[in-house]
Amino acid sequence: MIFDDVAKELHDRSSRGEMLSVEEQKQLQEWYAHQDTAESKMLGLPTSEETVVALQAQINTALAQLITVTKRIQEVASENEILRREITILRRQLMQQVGAQPA
Repeated sequence: MIFDDVAKELHDRSSRGEMLSVEEQKQLQEWYAHQDTAESKMLGLPTSEETVVALQAQINTALAQLITVTKRIQEVASENEILRREITILRRQLMQQVGAQPA
C-alpha cells in the first residue's frame, strides 16, 4: 500500500487529466479501494462483498420478473394474432352474407 501523501498526489494529477503510468494507476485504484473500505467501516455500511451479493440477488429477481413478463407478452401477442385472423374470417363471412341478401 502506498502512503497517503503519494496517493493524494496521484489523485491530484489524475483529477487534473494528467496521464499516470500503469503502475501509478494501479496504486491509485488500490488506494481508492482502501479509502472506500475504511469509509464504509466508519459509517457502518456493509462491505463491498455484501453489497455485491445483495445487488446480484436484486438483479436475479428483476431478471426472473422480466422473463415472466416477456413470456406473458409473447402469449398475449399470439392470442391477439389468433383473434385478428378470426375477425378477418368473420368480416368476410359478414360481407358474403350482406352481399347475398336481396336489396
